[in-house]
Amino acid sequence: MEGPALDLFKAKLEAVMAEARSQQAASMTEFNWLGHKFPISNAKTRVSILKAQELEKDLHGPTANSLTAEKRLIVFDKIFAAYHEARSCIRSDLVTAGSSENLKDDLSALDKAIGAVLGQRTIERNQLLVSLAKSKLNKVRDDKTEKVTKPEELVRLYDLLLQNTADLSDLVSSGRDRKPEEVAFTEECELKSLVFRAERCFYLAKSYSSAGKRTEAYALYCRARSLADTALKKIQNLTTPDQVTIKELEMLYNDSRSHSCIEHATGVMEEQKAPENLSKKISTLSLTKNDNKLEKFLIEKLDSYESAVGDSNTRGIPRIDAFPPAFQATPRNPIVLDLAFNSIEFPSLENRMKKDKKGFISRLWR
Repeated sequence: MEGPALDLFKAKLEAVMAEARSQQAASMTEFNWLGHKFPISNAKTRVSILKAQELEKDLHGPTANSLTAEKRLIVFDKIFAAYHEARSCIRSDLVTAGSSENLKDDLSALDKAIGAVLGQRTIERNQLLVSLAKSKLNKVRDDKTEKVTKPEELVRLYDLLLQNTADLSDLVSSGRDRKPEEVAFTEECELKSLVFRAERCFYLAKSYSSAGKRTEAYALYCRARSLADTALKKIQNLTTPDQVTIKELEMLYNDSRSHSCIEHATGVMEEQKAPENLSKKISTLSLTKNDNKLEKFLIEKLDSYESAVGDSNTRGIPRIDAFPPAFQATPRNPIVLDLAFNSIEFPSLENRMKKDKKGFISRLWR
């Protein structure tokens, strides 16, 4: 099925799903987050939240592994659109709530919960982008059109993750009465931020290493190792530590240590070779004037049978003619015709001059 028939089928399927979602939303009266329940009174808000939750099942359900990275990014965009639509409905209800303080508190708490979930999904999406970038970091480019990731791009992605984590922590910690679950969630955000800082420091060191700055790279690798060690100890002290994160931090710690040793050794080698390289460059310099005369051009030695191209075994510059040629002054063509005179002779104006009239007496005295 292709073409207009497929589009029509998709439109009908979407309409059926929207109708089924509306029927399910009628029975949905509350939103759960961090073990707390937030009442939902608006039908449009229910439909938007239900749509987002159905899309989240595609990411975290049993069929999540079958989705490619590009499809997962598309699903994330749809989730963001659904949650933003729900928040716009909630804020519209806040405007029309009037003087009911209880209703305003419920709507504000619901908006905060949905904003926190939206922040979590944003972090998950950026982590997916990080995993995609890491897969292309050390990849050998077979296709010239394929883009290879640079360490600077990973540094920018981790900057985004740090900003997302800080925003989420500020959102959850805001409010008058902080619940124990929110305090624990804030501590979890701080721990994530520490892990992201270690990763960012590691790839920042890689960028300095690729630029040949050994001292800065060595210091950053040591800093990344220290941050990874601190984060690893904090995660291991948790009641339910994440084993995947522990393995990633252990790998980061070992990589930082090995790269710091490599940078230190490379820096020492470059420092020892620096005087030798400098002496080689200085030895090629000469203070005396080079008396070797350049060979004449071909046009200057037409009477002698010598090759102007040179020997085929040597890499000499052919001396055929000077190029580009020197500037020379050339006469311009006349304005009108090539037969025009180079100068103009002015005609006589005697016949046009005013003549003095003389009488009979003046002629006698002449």
